Amino acid sequence: MGKRGPQPGAGGRPRKALADKLLDGGSKKLQVVPLPEGDSESGSEMPKPADWLSASQKNGHPLIANEIYTDTWGWLGKHKCSHLVPKQQIEQYAMSAARWIQCEQAISEYGLLAKHPTTGAPIASPYVSMAQSFSKQTHSLWSQIYAIVRENSLTYCSNYTPQDDLMERLLTARKGK
Repeated sequence: MGKRGPQPGAGGRPRKALADKLLDGGSKKLQVVPLPEGDSESGSEMPKPADWLSASQKNGHPLIANEIYTDTWGWLGKHKCSHLVPKQQIEQYAMSAARWIQCEQAISEYGLLAKHPTTGAPIASPYVSMAQSFSKQTHSLWSQIYAIVRENSLTYCSNYTPQDDLMERLLTARKGK
């Protein structure tokens, strides 16, 4: 995904990824410290996800936040950055993404219109504004996580990301699968 300028509030030119800095020969101040012997390739062990990430919902369907948490942790481990992102931040991202998908499923099931509780006139479905809110929050949280990985990963992280899988889940949820 290409950048179109700085993040709001960041100002200036976007930072270069660590992998790009190393490829370009780095700067005079950049020092790469080798990992100590015996460190595992996959990074630190995944902490147990909170129980509320897989709680059963009112409609009886399981919440998929636990799966999103696990996928995100695996991606962070692959880039050896799992120790840099706090567990709570990954949980917030996973819950926000799961709620976004849940709202999109409700829109698919109930439609874009709802009935006003007192007048009975058609109104916009409240799920639409909730989905937009969760989408914005999910994107913001993902941007924070991705920035940490981009700044610290020795490998390129422009290929597959958990965010790609999230979009696939969202699209298959809309088809009713």
